[in-house]
Amino acid sequence: MESFGSSKEFLLDENQEWEVVGEGVKRKIMGYDDKIMLVKVNFDEGGIGYKHEHYHSQVTYVASGEFEFSIGDETKIVKEGDSVYIPPNVLHGAICKKGGILIDVFSPIREDFMAPKKG
Repeated sequence: MESFGSSKEFLLDENQEWEVVGEGVKRKIMGYDDKIMLVKVNFDEGGIGYKHEHYHSQVTYVASGEFEFSIGDETKIVKEGDSVYIPPNVLHGAICKKGGILIDVFSPIREDFMAPKKG
Protein backbone atom coordinates (compact mmCIF):
# COMPACT_ATOMS: atom_id res chain seq x y z
CA MET A 1 0.00 0.00 0.00
CA GLU A 2 1.26 3.46 -0.88
CA SER A 3 2.01 5.68 2.09
CA PHE A 4 0.28 9.04 2.16
CA GLY A 5 1.97 10.23 5.34
CA SER A 6 -0.38 12.26 7.46
CA SER A 7 -2.35 15.47 7.36
CA LYS A 8 -1.44 18.60 9.28
CA GLU A 9 -2.22 18.55 12.98
CA PHE A 10 -4.78 21.36 12.64
CA LEU A 11 -7.17 21.36 9.69
CA LEU A 12 -9.44 24.38 9.93
CA ASP A 13 -12.75 23.87 8.15
CA GLU A 14 -12.53 27.24 6.40
CA ASN A 15 -9.21 26.23 4.83
CA GLN A 16 -10.35 22.88 3.45
CA GLU A 17 -11.85 22.78 -0.04
CA TRP A 18 -15.03 20.89 -0.89
CA GLU A 19 -14.76 18.19 -3.54
CA VAL A 20 -17.99 17.50 -5.43
CA VAL A 21 -18.49 13.73 -5.49
CA GLY A 22 -22.04 13.46 -6.82
CA GLU A 23 -25.19 15.42 -7.46
CA GLY A 24 -25.95 17.17 -4.18
CA VAL A 25 -22.96 15.56 -2.42
CA LYS A 26 -19.55 17.05 -1.60
CA ARG A 27 -16.79 16.15 0.86
CA LYS A 28 -13.77 17.50 2.69
CA ILE A 29 -10.95 15.33 4.03
CA MET A 30 -10.46 16.58 7.58
CA GLY A 31 -7.54 14.49 8.80
CA TYR A 32 -5.68 11.26 8.09
CA ASP A 33 -2.67 9.05 8.40
CA ASP A 34 -2.17 5.57 6.92
CA LYS A 35 -4.40 3.97 9.59
CA ILE A 36 -7.39 6.34 9.89
CA MET A 37 -9.23 9.05 7.96
CA LEU A 38 -11.99 11.51 8.89
CA VAL A 39 -14.17 12.94 6.12
CA LYS A 40 -16.94 15.56 6.33
CA VAL A 41 -19.68 14.93 3.75
CA ASN A 42 -22.35 17.53 2.93
CA PHE A 43 -25.64 16.34 1.41
CA ASP A 44 -28.36 18.48 -0.14
CA GLU A 45 -31.87 17.13 0.37
CA GLY A 46 -32.30 14.30 -2.14
CA GLY A 47 -28.55 13.72 -2.45
CA ILE A 48 -27.59 10.06 -2.81
CA GLY A 49 -24.62 8.15 -1.50
CA TYR A 50 -24.99 5.29 -3.97
CA LYS A 51 -24.68 1.75 -2.63
CA HIS A 52 -21.11 0.52 -2.63
CA GLU A 53 -18.74 -1.58 -0.56
CA HIS A 54 -15.08 -1.38 0.39
CA TYR A 55 -12.62 -3.29 2.56
CA HIS A 56 -12.36 -0.45 5.12
CA SER A 57 -14.17 -0.36 8.46
CA GLN A 58 -16.38 2.74 8.63
CA VAL A 59 -18.21 4.63 11.35
CA THR A 60 -20.51 7.48 10.33
CA TYR A 61 -21.86 10.16 12.69
CA VAL A 62 -24.87 12.25 11.65
CA ALA A 63 -23.86 15.82 12.52
CA SER A 64 -27.07 17.24 11.02
CA GLY A 65 -29.93 16.31 8.72
CA GLU A 66 -31.80 13.06 8.22
CA PHE A 67 -30.79 10.08 6.11
CA GLU A 68 -32.26 6.77 4.96
CA PHE A 69 -29.27 4.50 5.52
CA SER A 70 -28.94 0.96 4.15
CA ILE A 71 -26.35 -1.45 5.50
CA GLY A 72 -26.54 -4.95 4.07
CA ASP A 73 -30.23 -5.95 4.07
CA GLU A 74 -31.29 -3.43 6.74
CA THR A 75 -32.53 0.14 6.17
CA LYS A 76 -33.22 2.72 8.88
CA ILE A 77 -33.75 6.45 9.20
CA VAL A 78 -30.90 8.13 11.08
CA LYS A 79 -30.79 11.74 12.19
CA GLU A 80 -28.63 14.26 14.05
CA GLY A 81 -26.77 12.58 16.91
CA ASP A 82 -27.11 9.04 15.51
CA SER A 83 -24.26 6.94 14.16
CA VAL A 84 -23.82 3.77 12.13
CA TYR A 85 -21.06 1.17 11.91
CA ILE A 86 -20.35 -0.40 8.53
CA PRO A 87 -18.22 -3.56 8.59
CA PRO A 88 -15.71 -4.20 5.80
CA ASN A 89 -17.10 -5.49 2.49
CA VAL A 90 -20.76 -4.82 3.33
CA LEU A 91 -22.95 -3.08 0.74
CA HIS A 92 -24.19 0.29 2.05
CA GLY A 93 -25.57 3.63 0.93
CA ALA A 94 -27.65 6.63 2.01
CA ILE A 95 -30.38 8.89 0.69
CA CYS A 96 -30.60 12.35 2.24
CA LYS A 97 -34.15 13.12 3.44
CA LYS A 98 -33.25 16.48 5.08
CA GLY A 99 -30.05 18.27 4.04
CA GLY A 100 -27.17 17.73 6.42
CA ILE A 101 -23.67 16.60 7.20
CA LEU A 102 -22.20 13.17 7.84
CA ILE A 103 -18.82 12.64 9.50
CA ASP A 104 -17.20 9.46 8.15
CA VAL A 105 -14.27 7.72 9.81
CA PHE A 106 -12.43 5.03 7.84
CA SER A 107 -9.76 2.55 8.84
CA PRO A 108 -7.45 2.20 7.08
CA ILE A 109 -7.26 5.37 4.98
CA ARG A 110 -9.39 5.56 1.81
CA GLU A 111 -6.58 5.64 -0.76
CA ASP A 112 -9.12 6.25 -3.53
CA PHE A 113 -10.01 9.61 -1.93
CA MET A 114 -6.35 10.68 -2.18
CA ALA A 115 -6.14 10.48 -5.99
CA PRO A 116 -4.75 13.63 -7.63
CA LYS A 117 -7.43 16.20 -8.44
CA LYS A 118 -8.34 16.50 -12.11
CA GLY A 119 -9.06 19.83 -13.70
